[in-house]
Amino acid sequence: KMAASESPSPLSKTCDGFDLKLTGDFDATSAYELIYAIKKLPEKAKRLTIYTDDLKKIHPFGLEVFHRSIHLSTINSAKIVFNGKHSSQLSNTCLYSKRSFVAAA
Repeated sequence: KMAASESPSPLSKTCDGFDLKLTGDFDATSAYELIYAIKKLPEKAKRLTIYTDDLKKIHPFGLEVFHRSIHLSTINSAKIVFNGKHSSQLSNTCLYSKRSFVAAA
């Protein structure tokens, strides 16, 4: 779980990388926790799939913090796939960066 009011659960390992399920509200604290989790991925990880269906609310400031943090980091965003009904919101970094994520519907 990645939400300000809830503690993050560990990443689930898959055959080609890791899965992470976001739950609750996505605010600035959640954004920082997600960035931290992404940065801690092993270099050899081929993919991180982030599931967004269980997010209740995405706060605009949390979204801005996430997008700006990605822009300022050295994270390889090509390895990150957002999946679920909120995937397009979280993957839309074009306002802040030339990097792009994959959003799966």
